[in-house]
Amino acid sequence: MDTAPIRTKRDHQRALKEIGGLMAAKRNTLEGDRLDVLATLVEAWEAKHYPLDLPELDSAIRPD
Repeated sequence: MDTAPIRTKRDHQRALKEIGGLMAAKRNTLEGDRLDVLATLVEAWEAKHYPLDLPELDSAIRPD
């Protein structure tokens, strides 16, 4: 399994495309393991490059 870090938008797109092809992979197989690794890499890359600005808990539940 050759897996490299996701460093660019192009790497990100390639990983997403590969993930799409692996969605039917069974757990505890080489394909399933590759899916897990790629999903983890994509998650980390997206968290860094597309962070979510979540509201503070008290402002999220208080009416205006």
